[in-house]
Amino acid sequence: MDLRPVGYVIGLLVAVLGLAMLVPLLVDVAEGRDQWPVFLQSAFITILGGAAIALACASGVREGLTIQQTFLLTTTVWVALPAFGAIPFVLGATDARIVDALFEATSGMTTTGATVFSGLDLLPKGLLIWRSILQWLGGIGIIVVAMVFLPELRVGGMQIFKSESFDTFGKILPRAGQIATQISGIYVIFTLACTLIYIYFGMNLFDATAHAMTTISTGGFSNYDASFATFSGPLEYVATVFMILSALPFVRYVQLINGNPLALHRDPQVRGFVMTVGVLVLALLVLLDEDVHFGVEQALREALFNVTSIISGTGYASVDYMQWGSFAVALFFFIGLIGGCAGSTACSIKIFRYQLLFASIRSQLRRIRSPHGIFTPRYDNRPVGEEVLASVMSFFMFFVVTLGVVAVALSFTGLDFVTSVSGAGAALANIGPGLGDIIGPAGNFSTLNDPAKWILIIAMLIGRLELMVVYVLFTVNFWRA
Repeated sequence: MDLRPVGYVIGLLVAVLGLAMLVPLLVDVAEGRDQWPVFLQSAFITILGGAAIALACASGVREGLTIQQTFLLTTTVWVALPAFGAIPFVLGATDARIVDALFEATSGMTTTGATVFSGLDLLPKGLLIWRSILQWLGGIGIIVVAMVFLPELRVGGMQIFKSESFDTFGKILPRAGQIATQISGIYVIFTLACTLIYIYFGMNLFDATAHAMTTISTGGFSNYDASFATFSGPLEYVATVFMILSALPFVRYVQLINGNPLALHRDPQVRGFVMTVGVLVLALLVLLDEDVHFGVEQALREALFNVTSIISGTGYASVDYMQWGSFAVALFFFIGLIGGCAGSTACSIKIFRYQLLFASIRSQLRRIRSPHGIFTPRYDNRPVGEEVLASVMSFFMFFVVTLGVVAVALSFTGLDFVTSVSGAGAALANIGPGLGDIIGPAGNFSTLNDPAKWILIIAMLIGRLELMVVYVLFTVNFWRA
């Protein structure tokens, strides 16, 4: 396999990441805390490193990528960017060790939102905005991956979206550029709108900008140790609206602005996601009214905000819901394993896979009742092929097995059961906070041992890239192809 086309693209993306470091540099200059040399050095190293990789591989550039090269690119870019994105954390005020810096950068790029840093309130603004930028870039990046690469690679049932979206075989990169241009405009508009509304409801400019980036990317990094509990009232409603918008498929927004007003309504993913959020909020409202005794408005606000935050994988926390009782704790764990829509910034298993799973189960039950009948699972009024169903079932199997393996591996490092299981789920589903006193909504990942952090770094990458994109690289046939 010729690795030069892959290296060329990675080099360019690393150089772009280096240019992005100039933004926190300017923020530090404006703040006047003499932290700007950190980003000057980091940008120099990153731009130079990316340019060197791109130049070394430029001789192998061609119009398209093979399927093998695309698999490799999709994975390695999510390894390379966090590696360079971690440099400011090592050189900056956090003075982070390699494992902590890489954990934070990986959590940012994968939009997981788990953090190993305490004392966020006191960090230089350059580092705080850099954390937000990492998530913002990771959010737009995963949309492009989900809409361009994963359908082509036939991963986890994503091929069901290929016919309606993008015929990319043989010319993946040029087509990716066209799609990224259309979606990026909407992504930027959402971010600007979120920033302005945050400001209107009381955030200062810096907090509004940083939190808008992590809201639209459904990443969940905050400028404060208390996360979104620093804010309250109308700001929680604003965040909820934009988290929901970001958890819907961005390709529908493209269709919407191009004259299809029913694009969102007709998408079964959108209907399923909104309905799921509604049912979960109602269930939590009953619990809060009976056991926690919030007022009606506060109960609605906290239920809506926290359900949306976890199901979308944003991971903001406005309260310590560990205090709401065992039912709420269990509910939040399973909510995180649902996820948003394919083609959004949201993470986890995704709504469409559950819909396909239920369609397959319903079809099988009808076959049992009427053995001579012909019953074909359907999705969006279209028959679903056996290949798609097999891909979805494989994804579920790999997800459950991986979740178990990661949880067991974490327990071997000395973590308790709740921390191990919820940490595995939080990393693999890219949720952010776990459960328990250590990594729950009132804690963070800073006190975990180094082996646990390395395990979680790997789990975040695997989960963000839909598992099998990574696993296929470890098969002998892949490298023989």
